Amino acid sequence: METDATNPVPSDPKKPVNAIETIEEVNDSPIEEVRLTVAITDDPTLPCLTFRTWVLGIISCAALAFLNQFFVYRQNALSVSSVAAQILVLPVGKLMAATLPTEPVKIPGTKWSFTMNPGPFNLKEHCLITIFANAGVTGVYAVNIITIIKAFYHRKINLVAAMLLTHSTQLLGYGWAGIFRKFLVDSPYMWWPSNLVQVSLFRALHEVEVRRKGGLTRLQFFTVVSVSSFCYYIVPNFLFPSITALSFLCWIWKDSVTAHQLGGGIRGLGLGSIAFDWSTIAAFAGSPLAAPGFAIINLLVGFILIVYVMLPIAYWNNLYNAKRFPIISAHVFDATGATYNTSTILTGKSFEFDRAGYDSYSKVNLSIFFVLIYGLNFAALASTVSHVALFHGRTIWQQTKASFQEKFGDIHTRLMRKNYEPVPQWWFHSLLIMVVAISMLACEGFGRQLQLPYWGVALAMMLAFVFTLPVGVIAATTNQPAGLNVISEMIIGYLYPGKPLANVVFKTYGTISMSQAITFLSDFKLGHYMKIPPKSMFLVQLVGTVITSLVSFGTAWWLLTSIKHICDPKNLPPGSPWTCPGDDVFYNASIIWGVVGPLRMFGKLGLYQEMNYFFLFGLVAPIPGWYFARKYPEKRWIRCINIPIVLSGTLGMPVAKAVNCVSWLTMGILFNLVVYRRYKGWWARHNYILSAGLDVGVAFMGTLCYFALQYNGIVGPSWWGLHIDDHCPLSKCPTAPGIKVDQCPVH
Repeated sequence: METDATNPVPSDPKKPVNAIETIEEVNDSPIEEVRLTVAITDDPTLPCLTFRTWVLGIISCAALAFLNQFFVYRQNALSVSSVAAQILVLPVGKLMAATLPTEPVKIPGTKWSFTMNPGPFNLKEHCLITIFANAGVTGVYAVNIITIIKAFYHRKINLVAAMLLTHSTQLLGYGWAGIFRKFLVDSPYMWWPSNLVQVSLFRALHEVEVRRKGGLTRLQFFTVVSVSSFCYYIVPNFLFPSITALSFLCWIWKDSVTAHQLGGGIRGLGLGSIAFDWSTIAAFAGSPLAAPGFAIINLLVGFILIVYVMLPIAYWNNLYNAKRFPIISAHVFDATGATYNTSTILTGKSFEFDRAGYDSYSKVNLSIFFVLIYGLNFAALASTVSHVALFHGRTIWQQTKASFQEKFGDIHTRLMRKNYEPVPQWWFHSLLIMVVAISMLACEGFGRQLQLPYWGVALAMMLAFVFTLPVGVIAATTNQPAGLNVISEMIIGYLYPGKPLANVVFKTYGTISMSQAITFLSDFKLGHYMKIPPKSMFLVQLVGTVITSLVSFGTAWWLLTSIKHICDPKNLPPGSPWTCPGDDVFYNASIIWGVVGPLRMFGKLGLYQEMNYFFLFGLVAPIPGWYFARKYPEKRWIRCINIPIVLSGTLGMPVAKAVNCVSWLTMGILFNLVVYRRYKGWWARHNYILSAGLDVGVAFMGTLCYFALQYNGIVGPSWWGLHIDDHCPLSKCPTAPGIKVDQCPVH
């Protein structure tokens, strides 16, 4: 039975209105947004885990895992979302349904058989394939550890240890998810707002669509955009890479350090910079077309306040000797302004902190922007807690109490319990025990290459276990999951200082296992809304995670061993995109938190003790907005002020660059404010499909260019525009008197 998206209760003209309202109140979800979006019907006879699901799901998962890992090492680390696969597999699935044979295929030596074509390609198959693809999008955080070991520290790591680390960090979260799924999936009060976008898109794609005269269907529009994006990307990727960061102030004042600092799109503030390249726009913060308008405004305010107000004031007042270093940099420096020589503070054999070398050399210094970023991270974490407590605390508490009291009375939970067997709890427990054993082996075995002892692994797991439920509640009700990376770095940095690999491994086990649990639970809730059998969901997610780990690890290992000077911009040839911006920041974080440690950075022995006050600032910052929202409830715009998002206004800088943020904000305002208000019909029909088409075209051309040209040593024409650079060489220069840096004037 079909239902209207705006009124999920089947309408019957013979029933009185009050009877319909009674049915809705008893049968439907207690959350209005869910009632308006999710259908309350189910057809349990639809095949789900079919031959088409496995084939298209595995291909989608492996392709997205490869593409996202492939692009993460490049200057613009484009992330291809699962929406691209969600749209692309629909016509392929229908083609398979129309052409594959329907006769059963017997498996030799068994009594089992299956059919390659069980009937029309249906919504549940499509949902499972998308969840397969989601596994390939999440990425493998542990690959960062392997990258910094091989490309930055230039050390060896055992191949088996690296693989065990990769798989265990990805799979550990499934154990936590199994423990908490009763509260975070079955409860109708844990509604996971981000899933409603996917549900809406599924229903839109499977509704019968007739092409309007002079118009295009959604699939035709996607094809046009993908082909256009594919053809255009040859320009910024091969012929004219400099188009990724056009900085006009630097061209006008070629010899002014200040102008280069203000206008530089890569190493400056990005004032007046712009990019004509989708991979630059969507590289680090995802597609701006998918961000809500209120979030874009909050991010814009935060970006202006942080980058164009706080940063210039701090720099030109020489806070923390800021003028000795570049205005924006993720690197670490010594007191003279030179890049910090980490070999002097690391022992060669044991790869641990050398205090004597440190005392005779220099304290670690950061650029003023990097200092502010850490302070803002502290503030954002604290403000997330207080913002959620103030604005959503009462609702979350009521919903959580209802969850623990097992008030699971909505139609979706009843349909799932009636029609499908739940996943046995021992599946989760067995997987958890196995992964814990693998984790201990990876860290304690192989000569303890990863430095983290068994108690560190246990503590990281305990941290993830403790935070999975509260963070899951926040994510499931407000769509604002909190990260544990900074807190986990700080904890192990105090407890076990001087060991860089132990620090990043602890961070990965603590942060990513919780993050994977949240992702698993979110996908499980999507399957809950789409009425997918839970066992099928579990198998798809488990297989997808294993495939993602294998493909991401293999891709990373291949690139790290085949590309000469990868992640080393000083020695890479002109036009090479393999600069590894994310891994560069990850490496410097391992020095800050792991080698030197928080005590010598943000503690009493460090230069940046005052940054700890940002925790207090973040805690109280949401209070004024909450107060005025209660005092003036009629002014809805006040409730749209979100301090955690404002404090995140740098959009991933310094991994991202100013030009990425400026271009992202420009496109976000254009489409989600201007186009949304003036051409809402077009926006509703084409906006997300436009985003997916741009992603797909860039991904395919980027991959084709590498294998057909760059892999064989063929670069673009030798000219000014070949460099992936903003042509603002002076933006990296210090302005303190007497500081000498190559290719920079001495003041």
